Amino acid sequence: MSIRIVFMGSPDFALPSLSALAAAQNYQVVGVVTQPDRAAGRGRELKSPPVKTLALELNIPIMQPEKLREPQAMAQLQEWKPDLIVVAAFGQILKKDVLKMPRYGCINVHASLLPRWRGAAPINAAILHGDEETGVTIMQMDVGLDTGPMLVRKSIRIGRDDTAGSVIQALSTLGADLLTETLPEYFSGNIKPVSQPAEGATYAPMLKKEDGLLDFTRPAIELERRVRAMNPWPGAWFEWNGNLLKVLRASTISGEKSLPSGTQLTVEGRPAIQSAEGVLILDEVQPAGKKVMLGKSFVAGARGWGIVE
Repeated sequence: MSIRIVFMGSPDFALPSLSALAAAQNYQVVGVVTQPDRAAGRGRELKSPPVKTLALELNIPIMQPEKLREPQAMAQLQEWKPDLIVVAAFGQILKKDVLKMPRYGCINVHASLLPRWRGAAPINAAILHGDEETGVTIMQMDVGLDTGPMLVRKSIRIGRDDTAGSVIQALSTLGADLLTETLPEYFSGNIKPVSQPAEGATYAPMLKKEDGLLDFTRPAIELERRVRAMNPWPGAWFEWNGNLLKVLRASTISGEKSLPSGTQLTVEGRPAIQSAEGVLILDEVQPAGKKVMLGKSFVAGARGWGIVE
């Protein structure tokens, strides 16, 4: 008899986990719960979550409630009769009545080494704060925010050039593999949940557009991490000539401390900006209304960019 699973997730991170569950012989994914379609882009056209697109391809029933506690959503969940609910970056907190519904409870594929970086944006937070490693935790869910007991954790190193995008891709695959390895042991009772330690708990709030703003009164090494942490969304940026200049890749060098923070420089043909400590080199940028370009190409056409070093 196959185990009935309801999967809850929304972004690209969740795709490998859904694919792995759908392909497994002993499980039946009876339903997918994902976020509603949202208006996106300049045209504000409705865009489906990636998980919805995959579920349609897999012919799995879909539900997109604004809030999971809606009576119609709860009725649909009960109708699906899940033995287990698997969550991977769903975007909503599960209430007690949902957590108690499946006989095996609800488990979460969380993209951090809990208890560090509970919350909505753990990968971005890990890069932003200079963590040397991150990983995936498979955990039982409780009424708190990523506070439930842990089943298993696995770590990876964060590379010097890693962006949030590259780490999301790595952890999404790791999470799917860890999930499929863990479930048989979980169902058989061979894995005993372990409570999270109180020490070392941190919180990673949901990102906002303004989190991408580069503040040049901060050290260059912090700014370089922010560029990587905000790539691909919301993107790192600052105002230049009355428009937003996006920064997709950056590096750092030591700088002349006598220059004020925010001073624009040209270093070896590349645009750069003096920070509170060190200089941020803009290796790849996107001016407003234009395509992504190398910093050298940008500065060649940017009249009066700044001091040539």
